[in-house]
Amino acid sequence: MAAQYNGDSENGLKLPQVKFTKLFINGEFVDSVSGKTFETIDPRTGETITRVAEAVKEDIDLAVKAAREAFDNGIWPRMSGYERGRIMCKFADLIEENKEELALLESWDSGKVLSFVRLRDVRSVAKTLRYYAGAADKIHGETMKMGGELQGYTLKEPIGVVGQIIPWNYPLVMFFMKVSPALAAGCTIVIKPAEQTPLTALFVADLSKQAGIPPGVLNVVPGFGQTAGAAISSHMEIDKVAFTGSTEVGRLILQASGSSNLKPVSLELGGKSPLIICDDADLDMAVDLARLAVFTNKGEICVAGSRVFVQEGIYDEFVKRSAEKAKSWVVGDPFDPNVLQGPQVDKKQFNKILSYIEHGKREGATLLTGGKPWGEKGYYVEPTIFTDVE
Repeated sequence: MAAQYNGDSENGLKLPQVKFTKLFINGEFVDSVSGKTFETIDPRTGETITRVAEAVKEDIDLAVKAAREAFDNGIWPRMSGYERGRIMCKFADLIEENKEELALLESWDSGKVLSFVRLRDVRSVAKTLRYYAGAADKIHGETMKMGGELQGYTLKEPIGVVGQIIPWNYPLVMFFMKVSPALAAGCTIVIKPAEQTPLTALFVADLSKQAGIPPGVLNVVPGFGQTAGAAISSHMEIDKVAFTGSTEVGRLILQASGSSNLKPVSLELGGKSPLIICDDADLDMAVDLARLAVFTNKGEICVAGSRVFVQEGIYDEFVKRSAEKAKSWVVGDPFDPNVLQGPQVDKKQFNKILSYIEHGKREGATLLTGGKPWGEKGYYVEPTIFTDVE
């Protein structure tokens, strides 16, 4: 099935004005040193939404300098955990006050279905902030009785300046999964959103300032992995890197750490997650769960259930019902409330998926349903199922 949205909806839905397109460094929005900008694209149409300042090495240096100063000499690491938590709760309040504009920006920039962003993503990031705000004054060490007259104790302290690199599939969610614990601990941050989806990261940077997070504590530097991401990974003044993305890039970040200052690295990398369905399963439930596991968020999930192993006793019926369900999965404009699947995030991902479909055909798998672009414009792909896969 298909639905299309071509402008303001009947209930008056309008796209927001893009207010923030510059780098956010030391509490201010600034142009990049080079003056470079890049396009962020509406995946519904392939057209440009706006141009965003592009951070390169010189900009990362400025952001790290601001974060270093804020950590070494600023008030954030020296505040009580209670006070940091109070400011983080104000940040969460502002997220909730601006939830509709955030949801529209997120959907527009990424192709995510607006109703899902409203219901899940924006709500969850406010909860994430509040969770870690509550943890900020509960970071305790331990006291240990040692041999003889000795006594030992541990003291947990913020590690310092944290570099964070996040993906495009859950821009808001990943931003706050990275930023919230670092803020609670008293760290300062340089975060690079994915070049495909920078708009909500810049919007919430402004909200962080309104909440009272001091200058230099949170710096947002949109840019590309080969330049901005590489500069973060190899920077001698960054004390820790956290990355979510591909295994290939994760290896490069580890190498950059090893060749620079041996900074600790946290990696959340991609994977494949098969479903295993046995003869005694509730078949309707299994079919629905398999469909949700792979088509939710247009399949742009690092643990998407993109392979299904089905016991032979129910195989034929499972295949039949899965094809029927896939054909009823509504593809279309993510602002349409009836739509379940929007466009892929960009042309590169769109072409990659189509190339995988062609690869499956060449290998001799049977294309059960889907397999083609959907619509006249934008980066839409039909829900696709293969059987007889070797």
